[in-house]
Amino acid sequence: MVNSTEKLTNLQAKIREIKKEIEDKYQIEELGLFGSYVRGEETEDSDIDILIKFHSHHNLGLFKYCELQNLLSEKLGKKVDLVMKDSIKTHIGKYILDEVIYL
Repeated sequence: MVNSTEKLTNLQAKIREIKKEIEDKYQIEELGLFGSYVRGEETEDSDIDILIKFHSHHNLGLFKYCELQNLLSEKLGKKVDLVMKDSIKTHIGKYILDEVIYL
């Protein structure tokens, strides 16, 4: 049985590999993992929370955003909740930024 630490390590490795494939196409400046997997509280039903920041000169439309979210979900085998760093609210953003692991 895989424990939470091993799950997190495996997930980080997968995301790093995926990031290499997608960072140029989607102009990704920062990519980080947060939420239940980082806290070791994930369940079988947990989604994967990813914080993302795009290069400032890149205007990613809704279609490309959804495409990226679906691509990540497909490659990771779980639903991905993709959160744009520039759009997080101050109150909840503090908690996200305190626990995020940048990859």
